[in-house]
Amino acid sequence: MRAAPVRTERLPAASGLRGLAAVAVIALGLGACNTDSVETTGSIGETGASAAASAARRDLDGLSEAYKANPGDPRTAFRYARALRATDQVNQASAVLQQAALRNPKDTQILAAYGKSLVEAGRYREALEVLANAHSPANPDWRVLSAEGSASAQLGDQAAAQGFYEAALKIRPNEPSLLSNLGLSYALSRNLDRAEETMRLAVSLPGADAKMRANLALVLGLRGRYEEAEAVLRQDMGPQEAASNVAALRRLAASPNRFKDGLARAQRG
Repeated sequence: MRAAPVRTERLPAASGLRGLAAVAVIALGLGACNTDSVETTGSIGETGASAAASAARRDLDGLSEAYKANPGDPRTAFRYARALRATDQVNQASAVLQQAALRNPKDTQILAAYGKSLVEAGRYREALEVLANAHSPANPDWRVLSAEGSASAQLGDQAAAQGFYEAALKIRPNEPSLLSNLGLSYALSRNLDRAEETMRLAVSLPGADAKMRANLALVLGLRGRYEEAEAVLRQDMGPQEAASNVAALRRLAASPNRFKDGLARAQRG
């Protein structure tokens, strides 16, 4: 899907959450999605991400050679771009996906990966155009719907975002990442009751991670319920760290525009 090499932005992993920092990074720049899945996890996910990066570094030279030998092969391009992303070479990964999409304009896997990279890069309108071609109403993909929801939320169209997330949930019921993003969209709509209800459901489910719990804490902070927010954060960090992050939440709450911007950034993905 389109244009020149893009710069993707990774979501903070555990170290970012741990320092919030968790809430300061959530509210100042957390993304909630990841690109192959667009989600990063908390402390457990950090170990997984480190292992994936190590594996990608081992495979990178071989994938690079394979890609140079046959740049038109979409599967090689996909694997090479994934390895580049895993080693933080996001510009190169996006360039590979762009060229792969141009060479394979009907390959939905490539289109989906490139569209998600456009969401991460902040090119939301382009992303929506590309993602619309990455699946069809007859064969919808919940991950693509989720990425479309994230792009719509970033453009300020929360009604459309919620529609995408709800459609994705029909395919993938009780998927924590979808519920977490839906909850953030409700928060951006100032529907804090539904935001909290949806977030609480998300964190109660298997597969919920520290990032999702931090997003719940962010919504609780938006409601002024700082003790509850701190209790949620203590599930993933020590008491002093949780208290420090809640203090950051209080400071952010005193600046509504920054808090809103933090919620929007937490929607990315």
